[in-house]
Amino acid sequence: MQSLGTVISTELSPTTMEFAFVLDTNSPVRKGQFVQTTSEEGIVFGFVAEIARANRYFERAESVAEYEREAPISSHFPIKSWEYTIADVKILGRMEKKGEHYHQQRVSLPPSPGTKVIEADEAMLKDFVGFTETGLHIGKLQHHEVPAKIDLTRLFQKHLAILAMSGAGKSHLASVMLEELLERPKEQGRIAVVVIDIHGEYVGFKFDPNYGRKVRIVSGKEICIPFRQLTPGLISSWFTEISSVGQNELSKIMREMAQQEKNERQVFGVPDLIKKVETGDMPKSTKDSLLRALYELKALNLVSQSKEIPNLRQNVQPGEMLVLDLSDMDDMRKKKLIVSYVASRLFNLRRKEQIPPTFLLVEEAHNFAPEKAKAAHNPSKSIIEKIAREGRKFGLALGVVSQRPVQLSTTTLSQCNTHIILRVTNPNDLKHIGESSEGIDQRMLRAITTLKVGEGIIVGEAVRYPIFIEIRDRKSRKMEKGKPLHEQALSYESNAKKADEEADEELEAFL
Repeated sequence: MQSLGTVISTELSPTTMEFAFVLDTNSPVRKGQFVQTTSEEGIVFGFVAEIARANRYFERAESVAEYEREAPISSHFPIKSWEYTIADVKILGRMEKKGEHYHQQRVSLPPSPGTKVIEADEAMLKDFVGFTETGLHIGKLQHHEVPAKIDLTRLFQKHLAILAMSGAGKSHLASVMLEELLERPKEQGRIAVVVIDIHGEYVGFKFDPNYGRKVRIVSGKEICIPFRQLTPGLISSWFTEISSVGQNELSKIMREMAQQEKNERQVFGVPDLIKKVETGDMPKSTKDSLLRALYELKALNLVSQSKEIPNLRQNVQPGEMLVLDLSDMDDMRKKKLIVSYVASRLFNLRRKEQIPPTFLLVEEAHNFAPEKAKAAHNPSKSIIEKIAREGRKFGLALGVVSQRPVQLSTTTLSQCNTHIILRVTNPNDLKHIGESSEGIDQRMLRAITTLKVGEGIIVGEAVRYPIFIEIRDRKSRKMEKGKPLHEQALSYESNAKKADEEADEELEAFL
């Protein structure tokens, strides 16, 4: 391998924690790059934490100022020949090869000054980070030509959070992951995917020639919950004003209706439940609170007598994706009820193993599981937190995407053992990320604000050490809803002009 430089002796290094090396001429070293050198114990491995340049001719400010008054200092001295670059390396461990793979060991002896430094071996890097050949290919390790192939189980089983400001590439990264799941061969283990799509950013998958046959899109306005799937507990979680007494009364009535439906083969709906409550023998305050909740449920037009759209038991299949497109809905409360129902249903079906292992991806998750909000206004929060706590035991993985980490439920975020962080600039969000992401240090927190679109940091269970990655281009068709802003502006003015002309013509005809 090409030499990058030579280990030097400074007041503070080399030690078992760090060393410095002077770069060879034209050496292609970058901050964050992984490098290796040797000691008596074997290969010493680390990353470039900082790079500094020095030149003796520019050490004394008064001398530089004096020379620069007459002519550039370069005209007096061969300054380039005295310039040198030093890289500081944080040691991560000693890499020892056993069989076909490298294993990380503790360093007890530092490298000696004068030892050559080279770029880290690719195979060693893969073993150190934890990449696998059968993993999901989401990009490459920054500053290296090493494909970032992340193990599916380590990435999803203990849940995933994608955090970034608006426009930083959250949906692009999510689409890349979804492509990998849809392309995954059967022999490597396929999971089902359910996406809560708030802005219609994933509908393009259905019209892509490579992925369309594996994707089903269900519009929010089509979604129907069959009455038989409602339970007193679910209704009470949606309408928290129902008291425990009211829930008991509701349970009694719904049990009777279920028995009647079974014996007499009748089909009931919310209006029938309202009638039963109205004629029921219960305290007036209890009846009034139940009726307020049930009339609100009826007004949402979400529950049908028997129609179930989508049928989760049929539509959640290995290697396929179900997208619930809620972009055509304005009522935020109705969206939350849909998310609450779908998440609860998936949890129960997966617990009974009636559907395959599933990845539930929730876009704009801070809207459905907010940190500071009353339960009455956020019926979806409790089930999302429940999946975050218990879902991995049953093979239900959760993925949350958010542009406001500080507003996302701490319970949910803390249970996501892998975080992929793209560009974030809000100080409150950065502080929240630093407190909730294990393994992320101040250096990485500072780097988050400077990330470009397409760059990210992975920390947590999916990788053995926090890494910077460059996300690959997506293969699927991008088809977002809504026109670009300039096209909307042109369309508005054109339509306004046309309307004015038609009004003038009508006025002339009238006169």
